[in-house]
Amino acid sequence: MQIQITLTVPEAKRLIAKGAAALPEVQAALRNGKIFFKGGTTVSAVAEELVGTPIKISGRISPRGTKTTSAKIDGKHNLLVSSGLTEYVDDRLKQVIGQLGPDDVIIIGANAMDSQGGAAMMLGGALGGPPGEVIAGMLSCGAHVIIPAGLEKFIPGRIDDAVRAAGRTRMDLAMGMAVGLVPLVGRIITEIDALTLLYDVRCTPIGMGGVWGAEGATTMVVAGPISEVKKAFALVQTIKGATTPGLPESFPECERGNHACGNHVGCMYRKGTHLLENSD
Repeated sequence: MQIQITLTVPEAKRLIAKGAAALPEVQAALRNGKIFFKGGTTVSAVAEELVGTPIKISGRISPRGTKTTSAKIDGKHNLLVSSGLTEYVDDRLKQVIGQLGPDDVIIIGANAMDSQGGAAMMLGGALGGPPGEVIAGMLSCGAHVIIPAGLEKFIPGRIDDAVRAAGRTRMDLAMGMAVGLVPLVGRIITEIDALTLLYDVRCTPIGMGGVWGAEGATTMVVAGPISEVKKAFALVQTIKGATTPGLPESFPECERGNHACGNHVGCMYRKGTHLLENSD
């Protein structure tokens, strides 16, 4: 049996969360280890799926560019699940990362992926903000690194080239804060992986994008045994109409004069100009 489905970006995030939550290493860490969540919308979807706790959304890409939240919310961007307890750990990131090991899991999102399995995350603050200061520790501590990311994050070319092209202090002007890219290494989970982890099906994307709320959507064919395809379709129907994950009070985005402006560079809104001046 084969069917055709379309997932909007928020729906895909919810599906990816279900797939990531079902990973054996994630379930093992939930029972006997630790799971660290570095904030982002897809990561928040995983946290909400596993423990019902949303995460503050700080950096984001909106129609106005690479922005951050306007809300003054202390912490709530980094979450730790350990021994049945769930807590935000923004005030002790280095301590938490320093205690992670091979039985633990780190869940961190990506802003870009390539066809070679490369992934990278945007950083807009000096040193990448507090999370940026511990990324090396995340990747070197020996924990399982899970990167949940939708197919809309695929870029043409290679992550290496994107990393070289970006740079927060290189930009003469940016729609929102200028960002750099830091490469990530881990197991990427897309909506394809989610469905194939949960059911005995094959998934083939046949189109990307759409209109009227389906911008960035994925249309794909799901094929396999009748019973498995039916179960996959039933799950997809439960997430239709899903909205963006995360802590709702963190959704409003920054404006000129926001408390975070002093830590960002290149932003045309902060500069008060939408023009490139003194350029050839």
